[in-house]
Amino acid sequence: MASPQHIRIENMAKRFSRKISSCALAIATLLVLLPSVACAQETEGQHDVVAEGTTVEVSADNEQAYIDGATFAIDDFIRAQKGSARERDGQDVGYSYYQGSSADFCVAVVLEDEVICYIPASAHALLDIEDATSTEQLRSYFTALDAGSLTGGVVIPSGAVWHFTSDVSFELDGYAYSFAVDISDKYYVTVRPLGAEGPTDALSTDLPRFVEFARPVVPDAVDIKPKAQGLAAFGEFISGIDLSPLWVTLKTTGTAIVFIFVLGLAAAYLTMRVSKVTRDVFDTIFTIPMVLPPTVCGFILLCLLGRNTALGQWFIDIGFPLIFSWPATVIAATVVAFPLMYRSCRGAFESLDANMLDAARTLGWSNGRIFFKLMIPLSWSSIAAATVLAFARALGEFGATLFLAGNYVGITRTIPIAIYFEWMSGNIDAAWFWTAIILVFSFFVILLINLWSRHTTRYRKREASARPDKPPRPGGHRPSTQATLGMTAFEESAEDSAVGGRA
Repeated sequence: MASPQHIRIENMAKRFSRKISSCALAIATLLVLLPSVACAQETEGQHDVVAEGTTVEVSADNEQAYIDGATFAIDDFIRAQKGSARERDGQDVGYSYYQGSSADFCVAVVLEDEVICYIPASAHALLDIEDATSTEQLRSYFTALDAGSLTGGVVIPSGAVWHFTSDVSFELDGYAYSFAVDISDKYYVTVRPLGAEGPTDALSTDLPRFVEFARPVVPDAVDIKPKAQGLAAFGEFISGIDLSPLWVTLKTTGTAIVFIFVLGLAAAYLTMRVSKVTRDVFDTIFTIPMVLPPTVCGFILLCLLGRNTALGQWFIDIGFPLIFSWPATVIAATVVAFPLMYRSCRGAFESLDANMLDAARTLGWSNGRIFFKLMIPLSWSSIAAATVLAFARALGEFGATLFLAGNYVGITRTIPIAIYFEWMSGNIDAAWFWTAIILVFSFFVILLINLWSRHTTRYRKREASARPDKPPRPGGHRPSTQATLGMTAFEESAEDSAVGGRA
């Protein structure tokens, strides 16, 4: 029966655990709510007042904008973060940005501290390039819409010099910028250094930061709906979030940790039963993924399991492709997190008393029985810690997964990949949401496993202390805790054997 002091300690521990859970829940709520509210307030400020005396109303999807009293509004806003230096339909056009199937777009080419703004001739009926008010309104439109499509933290510089032109070609600082370049009924904006011969010559650090497109329309053509605020905005955000990265992450990490646990224990045990030279070789192979960059691991796996290899092609032939599929996420997480499990388990096994293991063998115990009855129980604290570390590593895997499995929504897009691509696409609220989710999830999983491991260890120590004291060894030293637990296992085994004999 437990003593009153022990009961008080247990009650204190339970109250402490409840307090920790409450604090964690409060932190999770703040992490989810505050970024969304802060980003909404920041976006609202950037959209409402862009320039002195100019108020811009921006649609919730950040594609339309309207200024009260202006002769034109904006529709179909698009931001092109990157272009391409490859040929277009066999034509050498330099570094190009895809505009779409229409030439009726205003274009803003954003440089380091300058912006080239192209106004097509078809827009002159709505937008007079010679009128300072019209060009200022166009600048305000681009600035407001750009703030709402923040990508990678790069926006139009506040003090940038704007150059407005209706010419399809514009030269600035040694570069030629061409607009509405028609290639097979598709339109591009191209950039090429003056005198360049090929598309590779256009690759330079002086390339535009990004290019934006906006189609001017009559004000009545746009329908600007007011944005939700506060909790309504949060509810709207949550209802529109795609939760597939969460399910993919849970499925991937849960499956990977099973393989990691089994393979890590097996590898740690087997390497102790081979010669030193062989052990060193296998130890190097098993550990090297821990020191390699994850992208290198992903590249190696891609080369080993790709369709150009016999192994990869065989899996494809049987209808089980290993790359750019969900199994690839499990493989990547397992390979990257496996060394943490292996190294921790091997260190725990090597620290066991070799004499105790030999004594078990003299009693007729098989290697399997020694492994499951002695080695795992005595090393359980280290095994549990290794499992936590491996789980956390698999949960946060990014580089190898992206390289081997790609970014397919609902299939291979895990939470870390979702955070990166949401941030790159300018969806900062979603990036913060997934960051909060993975922080809270990691916190609770690690806390629960640590509490469970501590409880298990405390139980075993209490069980060992409840046994009658063993007589001192010659020299006055009592048996160690590890030896006591080992003898406990021997005694339990003997009791089981006796009961079985009587039966």
